[in-house]
Amino acid sequence: MRTTVILDPDVESLIGNAMKERSISFDAALNEAARKGLCGEIHNYPKKFVQQTFPMGAEQAFNWDKALALADALEDEEIMRNMALGK
Repeated sequence: MRTTVILDPDVESLIGNAMKERSISFDAALNEAARKGLCGEIHNYPKKFVQQTFPMGAEQAFNWDKALALADALEDEEIMRNMALGK
């Protein structure tokens, strides 16, 4: 199909760059750009998040999985101590 297309200057520059880089014609570059844009071949997905972990130094003898239980026990002990002292 033959038609007249009016390109913005930045798009014209992009098409020109694609022509030079790939050694293709204007028609081929324009068709390729239209296919990528309309068929969704260009994906701008954000990078997958990967949590980095680091060693904490010397081996820990404390089981951190039970940290909240320990905090509760320590708090209970402090409450009992304060009650015994009449505070």
